[in-house]
Amino acid sequence: MRCPYCKHHDSKVLDTSHDSHGGIRRRRECLKCRQRFSSYERPILATPLLIKQDGAREEFDREKLARGIRISCAKRPVSAADIERMIGQVETQLQKLGKAEVSSRVVGDLVMETLKEVDQIAYIRYAIVYLGLDDLQSIRTEIDQLLDD
Repeated sequence: MRCPYCKHHDSKVLDTSHDSHGGIRRRRECLKCRQRFSSYERPILATPLLIKQDGAREEFDREKLARGIRISCAKRPVSAADIERMIGQVETQLQKLGKAEVSSRVVGDLVMETLKEVDQIAYIRYAIVYLGLDDLQSIRTEIDQLLDD
């Protein structure tokens, strides 16, 4: 593992633990500069190709998903751990589908479900973009449905 501080190739593992997403967290120390850092290992499972609305296909991009969720959760009391958990949940559910291709709407719907449970304001923010809510009446309708639940 390359040190992120000095780029030296050798480090020693100080501690190893398993995280809730099926990955491994290793606490390391660089043998050259003695800085400590963490590395994460997680299995790479096949995620389906996403079929966009225009018919184009693209690879599932975990970072793109993370950006969208982080934007909706900006300035909200949602921890980084909660965001990572949501991203992991969506990715796991996509993998469990066992399909080679799925509509990008499936990803959006999964994000909506997880955001609704975590933070309702973040959910509304995401819904405005995802559902294309472009007037106050449609936003109000979505909020009313959320309040009724």
